[in-house]
Amino acid sequence: MTVRLNKFLALAGVASRREADRWIQEGRISVNNQVVEELGLRVDEDKDVVRVDGRKIQVKTEPVYILLNKPAGYLVTLKDPFRRPTVRTLLPASLGRVFPVGRLDLATEGLLVLTNDGELAFRLSHPRFGVKKVYLAKIKGEPDKEALRRLERGVHLEGAKTAPARVVPLAPGQKSSWLRLELQEGRKREVREMCRAVGHPVLELRRVEFAGLGLGNLKPGQWRHLEPGEIRRLKSLVNIA
Repeated sequence: MTVRLNKFLALAGVASRREADRWIQEGRISVNNQVVEELGLRVDEDKDVVRVDGRKIQVKTEPVYILLNKPAGYLVTLKDPFRRPTVRTLLPASLGRVFPVGRLDLATEGLLVLTNDGELAFRLSHPRFGVKKVYLAKIKGEPDKEALRRLERGVHLEGAKTAPARVVPLAPGQKSSWLRLELQEGRKREVREMCRAVGHPVLELRRVEFAGLGLGNLKPGQWRHLEPGEIRRLKSLVNIA
């Protein structure tokens, strides 16, 4: 059976499809000892030899699905050239290579899914599936009704308006307030930039839900395997049979 090269690499747990396309453009991938230049190339999983940076890649048979409560101060990446702590260091090596679904910035803590199932990771991260994300944000000052309405309607960031959000004030105060924000986009630093745009910079930020998953009793730095029922619900959410 043939599949697109980027999907093959995703199924192998090497990278998301977007990352794979970028690696193709960078000339890092070869098929049968020929450097790939075509993004849409299809490969035969049983016959073709695919290499990334010279390393032979094979589709893994044992998928891994992890839920991690990311602490603040950890990068959501597998490796950092400056040797800063990454979320991968919070997981045992026995899990093999798993990569994060989406991103949380360095200072943000909370729920993060990691997996070697590249197709699921790609779909959960893609805007067209509208996967729900819920955050608790401690912001500077107390937002008035107009600021809350702007967050709910969407604000302009870098020339594009954010999608409507659901915003619930939790603990208002003159110096700082807590908000619960429900979003279905995945822009970089979206919650922080939205709150800054309405005049209330984020002081603390925590993701408490993702795609229907919650943190439960997990403390920062702790992780667990997803239950079979949770995996099935995630796949159903993004139309994977």
